[in-house]
Amino acid sequence: MSTEDGEDELVRRRKRLKFRSWHRGTKEMDLLLGPFADACLDGFDARLLAEYEALLDVPEPDLYEWILGRAAPPPSARSSVLDRLIAHYAGNAR
Repeated sequence: MSTEDGEDELVRRRKRLKFRSWHRGTKEMDLLLGPFADACLDGFDARLLAEYEALLDVPEPDLYEWILGRAAPPPSARSSVLDRLIAHYAGNAR
């Protein structure tokens, strides 16, 4: 596979993840994950995209509570992307 093919795959992967972020099933999660994905995913490499993909598999109620700081994520769920996601909204908390 050429470097160009690898880049094309990352572009397709980012598009899929952005779509999934904006179409989670609940408007609340769409409004949390969609803007984060739009702001951050273009700068993510394959490893960070994999971490983000894993977050999208977390049940919505759990992820929602973690993002809003109402519950601490278990150590097994911690990742640099989850930390970025939480920090992204920490400044917007009231």
